[in-house]
Amino acid sequence: MGDKKRYKRIFVNDVDKYSSKHIAEYLSSCGVKEVDEDDDGEPQPHEPAFQVVGTVSSSSAEKPSGLHEHYSSLSREELLPRLLECDVVVYNISENANQDDIEDATWAITALHGEMENFRSKKTFILVSTVLTWAMTKRPETDEAEKFIAEDEFRKRRPHPSFKHHNNTEKQVLKLGTGKKNKLKGYVLAAGIQYGKGENLFHYFFKVSWLSEFSEVPIFGEGTNFIPTIHVLDLAKAIQSLIDLKPKSKYILAIDDSKSKLRDIVQAVSQVLGTGKLCQLPEKEAISTKAFKQEELEYISIDLRLDAFVVKDTFNFNWSAENGMIENVEALVEEYRHTRKLLPIRIFLTGPPAVGKSEMGRRLSEHYRIHHINIRDVIEEKMAHLKETSARIDADISQQETALDQLETIKESMEKNAGRLEDDLLLEILTEKLNSKPCRNQGYVLYGFPRTFEQASQMFSAEDADIQDPSATPACNSITPEYVFALDASDEFLTKKVQDLPESEAQKRGLTQEEFIPRLVRFRQLSRALETALDYFDELEIYPTYLEVKDDDPELTQIMSHITEAVGAPKKYGLNTEELEEEEKRMREMERKQKEAEEAAERKRRKGALLAEMAAEYEVWQDNLAEVERQEQELLEAKALPLRNYLMKYVMPALSEALQECSKIKPNDPVSFLAEYLLRMDKT
Repeated sequence: MGDKKRYKRIFVNDVDKYSSKHIAEYLSSCGVKEVDEDDDGEPQPHEPAFQVVGTVSSSSAEKPSGLHEHYSSLSREELLPRLLECDVVVYNISENANQDDIEDATWAITALHGEMENFRSKKTFILVSTVLTWAMTKRPETDEAEKFIAEDEFRKRRPHPSFKHHNNTEKQVLKLGTGKKNKLKGYVLAAGIQYGKGENLFHYFFKVSWLSEFSEVPIFGEGTNFIPTIHVLDLAKAIQSLIDLKPKSKYILAIDDSKSKLRDIVQAVSQVLGTGKLCQLPEKEAISTKAFKQEELEYISIDLRLDAFVVKDTFNFNWSAENGMIENVEALVEEYRHTRKLLPIRIFLTGPPAVGKSEMGRRLSEHYRIHHINIRDVIEEKMAHLKETSARIDADISQQETALDQLETIKESMEKNAGRLEDDLLLEILTEKLNSKPCRNQGYVLYGFPRTFEQASQMFSAEDADIQDPSATPACNSITPEYVFALDASDEFLTKKVQDLPESEAQKRGLTQEEFIPRLVRFRQLSRALETALDYFDELEIYPTYLEVKDDDPELTQIMSHITEAVGAPKKYGLNTEELEEEEKRMREMERKQKEAEEAAERKRRKGALLAEMAAEYEVWQDNLAEVERQEQELLEAKALPLRNYLMKYVMPALSEALQECSKIKPNDPVSFLAEYLLRMDKT
């Protein structure tokens, strides 16, 4: 490196932004893999060649890996001493830079130039700008069809109207950073439109293709414009080479060797991730649909062919994508998936009829945003596609005839099997569906098929060259499920569940009494076979998870919780604010339902225990009550005996005589008669 110390200290601004982050990470890793041997012959790792520091836009920003220090919320007075500690200062205004960012870069070169007399060693200032400062440059007047603007004609460059401030900052860097006696060397690195590592400006086209929400990927405008590009890691490598080599040229174009049109770039991405079809929309729709911001649209609308030679001839580094996006599209797609963690999730559910596979499939599809492979829907989709193909005017006769033959075969099979397809045909249609780009991109949840070891083997071991998509990357070059869940329940539980279904629902789902019992018997027979579908996955070391559906979990909340815990978090694009709120609301609702189900189950258990305890206590109480009543009766009888004797001896004889006499006379006032009669008897 020419320095006595083991590393150069490099400053990079806004290290939490797309390209600055990857530039900082790459420079931090330079030299780490080199090794020396110590006196004992043991290999010792080198320290990094560069020690990278930088600023972030906010204190909560994630620190790039390998970054030595990062600062946030520093004033210019606080930042300047830190810049003076650095050997190299890199200001990146190549991506979505606002006026403040550009003014910061202008201030930095001016402030460093003002402190130049106090430098203890030479310093390098690198401004990473953009080719948009060349956008309005007049092309050379030649007879050649391809008119390239040479790199050494940078003084003739004319910027896009929105990038005049970028151009002024470039001029300031070249002015203050030039001079033989200058201790501050200034360089301008005009970067092409950057791509790679998850994408930046081209992200919309990757995302739309990956999601497969549209049959055609939209491009805004004609798409015939030439876009100078560079992989973000190649830009980082160019910066490293500039630091190491310090070339004579102060203005350098950092672009790859491609001369690609926007339409061709989008076509290549769509071919790998989507259908390969494009549609053209007016540029104004890019803003109205929020596909691009105005400043982003200006980047991808550039039409410029440049001829760069310093990066190619002077810098000698191993390119990540020297020939551009189109030539390296498959590697870029793999890098895109890996960076954004967009790995497909493939789930297979099996279980007896009415156990809840379809409901669980629907919920998992919504939760993970993967494709819900419902057999009935897939067959209807296939038939609709065949009808459309057979009726297409632009299709040739052989295509129409093939489509008609396939459609007739499906109809005949369904007529022979009471509305169901023969297994061979179903296997063919489902395999085709699983091999589609959407299922390969996002994944799927499949249930109801395959039912046997042979069917599973035919469906998932047939991923050979004639079925595989040759453009698919390794992470997506398979349709075999990653997760297998076997749901089960008792026959009594399933029978009761079917009996409780409305008649219309039972007919729709094929769960009438006449259909359900044979299906259940068939499933139990297949599950006791010598080799089952689950055995096939066992052999592949995709071990099934067995889950029992119980009557205390009617909403399948516990089953859903077990599955999502096993599969993990969704591997998809981050949610926007509205989706995050909806997801949080849905998760709270799910937690509430799960809590309610658990509380209901606990209440039911406690109620059962309490009723049993009460029944036992009631039985004991009944026995005690009978005993108490018997004892009370005996006590009453014992107490009543003396009184009975007294009445029989002294009262009843006189009273009987008086009553007999009253009966004979029958007075109008019997009570007064009895009283007078008893009184006369007492006197006598």
